[in-house]
Amino acid sequence: MTGQILPLRPLAASEPGVPVGQLVHRDLRQRIIRGELAPGALLSEAEMARSFGSSRQPVREAFIKLAEEGLVEVRPQRGTLVRKISIKRVMDIRFVREAIEANVVHLLASEPEPAIIADLRAQIARQREVAPDAQDVFMALDETFHHTMARAIGKTYAWDVVESVKAQMDRVRYLSFADFPISRLIAQHEAIVDAIETRNPQAAEEAMRIHLREILKDLPNIAAARPELFDMEEVQVTP
Repeated sequence: MTGQILPLRPLAASEPGVPVGQLVHRDLRQRIIRGELAPGALLSEAEMARSFGSSRQPVREAFIKLAEEGLVEVRPQRGTLVRKISIKRVMDIRFVREAIEANVVHLLASEPEPAIIADLRAQIARQREVAPDAQDVFMALDETFHHTMARAIGKTYAWDVVESVKAQMDRVRYLSFADFPISRLIAQHEAIVDAIETRNPQAAEEAMRIHLREILKDLPNIAAARPELFDMEEVQVTP
């Protein structure tokens, strides 16, 4: 797909008060994560501005933010290119996410509120109802599950940090979804909540670490099966 400038769909609906640059960034970020914009796709600043009915400035700002996340490469006078998945960046992000979320559940298990436990149990019940091919639905529920735990102990900023850097990790999660049983993820979610409910911080922390280390098992196989999507100079995967 290298060298091809893809047409961009307009926003489905405007969101009053939300800057255009933020809307463009969010739309492109999701399309890259889902694989709709594959590595090598070229994005035209002028075409994007026309598509979103804006000037070039908010589009340029969106490109810069995507570049900071390692999702695109901005080439002056040449265009903006969707980057391959950086294995090194995926592993670095996983390390950061594990450090934050292991501490989140450790604190939450120290003094769990019954209402939070009930909320998490209800979320797991909804996760069980998701159809096997409803990837976007399950991913959204998974996001809510993890965010709920951070919010429960007043660590929403910690989750914001995770959210801001995990796009590369999410690209791999989308690729692995077809071959990864949702039931295993749900069982891991249940183990985390069980440990929180029994006020066992160490068990909660360990359950979260096990959950977030699943990518260590999947990434080498995915990279080997789809080498065109990855930076193959970084094939060595270590925890």
